[in-house]
Amino acid sequence: MSELIQAILDSEEKSDLRSFMSQLRQHDQNYLLRNDILNVFGEYCSKSEKPDNFYTSSHLGKLIYYTQEIIQEDSNLCFIIRPKIASQEVYRLTADLDIEPMTTEELLDLRDRLVNKFQPQEGDLLELDFGPFYDYTPTIRDPKNIGKGVQFLNRYLSSKLFQDAKQWLESLLNFLRLHHYNGFQLLINDRIQTQQQLSLQVKKAIGFVSDRPEDEPYEQFRFQLQMMGFEPGWGNTAGRVQDTLNILDELIDSPDPQTLEAFISRVPMIFRIVLVSAHGWFGQEGVLGRPDTGGQVVYVLDQAKNLEKQLQEDIILAGLEGLNVQPKVIILTRLIPNSDGTLCNQRLEKVHGTENAWILRVPLRDFNPNMTQNWISRFEFWPYLETFAIDSQKELLAEFHGTPDLIVGNYSDGNLVAFLLARRMKVTQCNVAHALEKSKYLFSNLYWQDLEDKYHFSLQFTADLIAMNAANFVISSTYQEIVGTPDSVGQYESYKCFTMPDLYHVVNGVELFSPKFNVVPPGVNENAYFPYTRTEDRVQEDRDRLAEILFTLEDPSQIFGKLDDPNKRPIFSMARLDRIKNLTGLAECFGQSQELQEHCNLILVAGKLRVEESGDNEERDEIIRLYHIIDEYNLHGKIRWLGVRLSKNDSGEIYRVIADHKGVFVQPALFEAFGLTILEAMISGLPTFATQFGGPLEIIQNKVNGFYINPTNLEETAAKILEFVTKCEHSPQYWEEVSRKAIDRVYSTYTWKIHTSKLLSLARIYGFWNFTSKENREDLLRYIESLFYLIYKPTAKKLLEQHQYR
Repeated sequence: MSELIQAILDSEEKSDLRSFMSQLRQHDQNYLLRNDILNVFGEYCSKSEKPDNFYTSSHLGKLIYYTQEIIQEDSNLCFIIRPKIASQEVYRLTADLDIEPMTTEELLDLRDRLVNKFQPQEGDLLELDFGPFYDYTPTIRDPKNIGKGVQFLNRYLSSKLFQDAKQWLESLLNFLRLHHYNGFQLLINDRIQTQQQLSLQVKKAIGFVSDRPEDEPYEQFRFQLQMMGFEPGWGNTAGRVQDTLNILDELIDSPDPQTLEAFISRVPMIFRIVLVSAHGWFGQEGVLGRPDTGGQVVYVLDQAKNLEKQLQEDIILAGLEGLNVQPKVIILTRLIPNSDGTLCNQRLEKVHGTENAWILRVPLRDFNPNMTQNWISRFEFWPYLETFAIDSQKELLAEFHGTPDLIVGNYSDGNLVAFLLARRMKVTQCNVAHALEKSKYLFSNLYWQDLEDKYHFSLQFTADLIAMNAANFVISSTYQEIVGTPDSVGQYESYKCFTMPDLYHVVNGVELFSPKFNVVPPGVNENAYFPYTRTEDRVQEDRDRLAEILFTLEDPSQIFGKLDDPNKRPIFSMARLDRIKNLTGLAECFGQSQELQEHCNLILVAGKLRVEESGDNEERDEIIRLYHIIDEYNLHGKIRWLGVRLSKNDSGEIYRVIADHKGVFVQPALFEAFGLTILEAMISGLPTFATQFGGPLEIIQNKVNGFYINPTNLEETAAKILEFVTKCEHSPQYWEEVSRKAIDRVYSTYTWKIHTSKLLSLARIYGFWNFTSKENREDLLRYIESLFYLIYKPTAKKLLEQHQYR
């Protein structure tokens, strides 16, 4: 990128750069982000009457395109440039157009000075650098392979391991000896003592089972295999056992990464799983629409059900039914004594539709009953996590009668609890972020001190650094969640380098090229969410009842607004009422477009209707704002606002009722990490308009099975929806076409069967590599513990002291 800057300085564009820098210095802001920079450059091009191609094709235009931030200090400008995905370069340009590369440390100091201009930093801040811990581990080179960690890890470590045949066979033999269930040995017994015996006995066993009928049950020849050295776990029929042994035989004789993955994916090594979703209001009824719930609760419940189902299938295929192997999945959350009519005060609750999946609720210790007996916002929950993890360990050991095989954290607090549990129990840890707040709140790290009383980002961002580096593997729903797009920074990428002034500098917070990252998108609950055309699976009474609630029912306790014309095409959205979900932005978009109001009604399913009913500051602010927008744009008669709590089945049917009325679904979030509601709407058959900021970019194929919108541009958003609606009025088959393609998109890519198979495969493979590579992570884990005990814990203690007086 320095060459591009030099090319500008060596050309006639040097005067343009000087003029553009002069215009920047006149700007009100000292810190400009990418959109601001592009707008200022566009103004410059227009004001200077530049030709159309100058904006994109000139050297200066290219430099501006790659520039993520510009910071002004005195007469100098600092350009933070992102020449490619997961890469950053920083340069200082002086008034004389001298160019100087800047180090990461210099950049962080500059950002600090921007915040503390009247209180200069005295002495050095703590620098956090995780880079050295990844120096001796394999890293991906090509950015396009980020998120495909397990494939890379298989290739890399296989090539190393396979080079030494003796070491490889010894590692494989020792790995096969590891596995047991409740005292029962699995896979191989003491009759196989050496690598040579393993190879010979595998061939002997293959010959034995190949002479038997393929469908002969395992139990009928179990004794003969045991005499050869093979215990249960190879298969449930002669054909399955032969297939598994053939894969192992090929792996022994001519190993390759694909065969290794195929074999390890069959090894029975995971029976007990913990899914951590810590901060509460986690239940199966009465929790959706409450603060801090929604997509995460739906995701974890569906994941639990489908993981149990997949484990059961795997156990049957492995031939372990005879040992009475019972997989168990536990969702770990907090118990809320004052549970507002929900079951969140119940210690143990069985997950509907499962045999052995449970919600285990562990109470918080009573530091102050006014706090711990009630729901606590995710922004305030941090002081309770360590003792919650300690107490949860005892409960989990009791429920499982042993340790779990895998712990999956969800959200920032759940991931920190997963780290604490995995560290104490020496269990494989997987992280799922869902949404990292740092990307959602602009400058949240830079001005953390101003936001600390409300959001406590010092705790949240520290917890994120701890959990993402401690995890054995991380699953994200999308590629861009990790490293963004060519012109936007990813959620994890935003943790690479940042400052929290007066707290610490993060010089290298995460290794984005680590093979721990894997893209595994969630699925949709196909029992609750399915196409509106499947009328045989729909209940007419529910259909009529929900249509009445959506369009005509008058019930001031849970519905605001009466429609003048209920037959207009509905624009529908369903989400929490918070700033990021931006339902108020959609209402304002609708309010500003008279044409849209002529064609459509706006129907929102969104939390509470009254400020006094909400205990969440952000929700209260949004309630006030929504009423203000309705009055300002006189939307009475054109909008319905439903403050209802829906069961999952009702939630699914509501989408279908909207589809019956040929409506559209709009997801207007300012940022969306993934977007489960988008999948729910699409599989129901609703043409969907979704934010272009985040995961929807990978779910929707624009103008094919849905549409991107920029929710910050209200006029453009209204125009896109209006264009679709008017096209459907002239050509009704267009709505049907987009609807059908939306349904097809979900079924081909986003099912829970795909998700759970991949997740369990990853857990087995990472467990295998942790064993065979003998990776010593103790130095990294000790560094992480230092961060926990020296930064996180003292800060959490201060917040706990504040809670004592509430």
